[in-house]
Amino acid sequence: MYSRNLFAGSQDFHTRGMRLPQSSIQYSLVRTIHFLTIGMAIVLLGMVPVTAAAASQLACTPTRLQFGAVAVGQTETLLVTLTNNGQTSATISGITVGNAAFTTSYVSLPLILPAGQSVDLSVSFTPTARGWAGGMIKFSSGSSNAGVQLEVGGSGLSSQAVTASPSMVSFGQVAIGTSSTVPVVLTNARSWKVTLLAFQITGGGFSMSGPAFPLTLGAGQSVTLNVAFAPQSSGTTGGSLFVSGPALAIPLSGTGTAPGQLAANPSPVNFANVQVGGSQTQSATMTNSGGSGVTVSQATLTGASFTMSGLTLPLTLGAGQSATFSVVFAPQSAGSVSGNVVFTSDASNAAVNLPLSGTGTAAGQLAVSPASLSFGNVVDGSSSALNGSLTASGGSVTVASASLNDGEFVFSGVSLPVTIPAGQSTSFTVTFAPQASGATSASLSFSSNASNSPTVQTMTGTGTAAAQHVVDLTWTASPSAVGYNIYRGTASGGPYTMINTSPDSTISYTDSAVVSGQTYYYVTTAVNSESEESGYSNQAQAAIPTP
Repeated sequence: MYSRNLFAGSQDFHTRGMRLPQSSIQYSLVRTIHFLTIGMAIVLLGMVPVTAAAASQLACTPTRLQFGAVAVGQTETLLVTLTNNGQTSATISGITVGNAAFTTSYVSLPLILPAGQSVDLSVSFTPTARGWAGGMIKFSSGSSNAGVQLEVGGSGLSSQAVTASPSMVSFGQVAIGTSSTVPVVLTNARSWKVTLLAFQITGGGFSMSGPAFPLTLGAGQSVTLNVAFAPQSSGTTGGSLFVSGPALAIPLSGTGTAPGQLAANPSPVNFANVQVGGSQTQSATMTNSGGSGVTVSQATLTGASFTMSGLTLPLTLGAGQSATFSVVFAPQSAGSVSGNVVFTSDASNAAVNLPLSGTGTAAGQLAVSPASLSFGNVVDGSSSALNGSLTASGGSVTVASASLNDGEFVFSGVSLPVTIPAGQSTSFTVTFAPQASGATSASLSFSSNASNSPTVQTMTGTGTAAAQHVVDLTWTASPSAVGYNIYRGTASGGPYTMINTSPDSTISYTDSAVVSGQTYYYVTTAVNSESEESGYSNQAQAAIPTP
């Protein structure tokens, strides 16, 4: 059953296609006012003939607002939507309200409404006296239907016969494709019986379930109606639940949002090659790309070599929000490994898979060459450097650190950590700089992910006191020489080592790097302008005395 309030001041109503005489209108109004004095409103049933009309550019939804019975001094608010259904923009230049008991929310005029766009408008009813009130709200525009009208009506009562809890229902945001239900309790506030004749729901997406109508409530009795909102499109929707009999109108509102959509990135997560016994960590992000919140309730991980951290479940992600977490791959054996994470949520795609993959590689071996470095005698305060190399076999090896247990030795030549591919080598340097005389030894330890970690190289060296003697050398000039090189050995006949850094243009040289108690053997060569070097000269011997 659908009901319609009879509006005061209207002179042209139709019932079943026939015009009512003026006297009938006045009689109906008198009866309505008479029954209002005992707290009840009479709702006249009527039908308005429907005639075919061209589609209007500017449309008002709904076209009629029924506020029902509202206590004098109190306010009830309903929502309407103005939509431009045309192909061009429409300009709303004015809003005219025909009855002071009704007001609209503030709108800055003129309001330009582009084609296909909508604007929501709140309309409030605040009765100042008992009795029925009605009127028209006119929206003036430059559209093809320049004067769009909204019919409004309601009754002022000293108190409501039936109260609703809540008195208005706001569903908030509800994802498209889902629904939200709010129970509304109607209570008879009178000391006599009240009959609820029928109900009417306005507004797209709203529905009501509960007891069958009509029904009668005794004094103080209540009944529960279940009002639901299942939006079919995005945006805010207004409506009302109108209960005829007590003429009770309950405002309804809700906002449809795009359903939550869960996605994981990157997908899949590929760890490539990771050595057995080692691990690799990658970050991943879970994002809600929908228009409403999503609650992730569970994450199920498969694959023994994978672990996950950084998520505390259940986790709620608002529209557009993300959460970052970590996945770790630690292979226990060589070969390809796969896994998966299944995220369970209330999103439209309730189960999201995140594939995982990686390959475990065999542990490599690390070799150091030579196994031992011997620096021999080095004068205190000076230094001597020797080179070594690290070689990986059986798999790549990552050398994380190198440590020496003696401060007179220094490691250099390679930046750590360094990964050495299988079958390849990298060089390094160790420098011995003794600070005091005497023999010393040390060890250089390399920590890596090799199966034979740590890998150790030993080294020895002797610090000697600074020379207390020098050897002065002279020789006969060669006619074609532009310079001379000086060579020294510790055994007669060599081998010899050149002790000057570049050809000396003089015919004398002083060797101050000699050690007490040692015998040295010297030879020289001549170098011409073409950088050609002669053979060795005669050998000269110098025995350094012991202090």
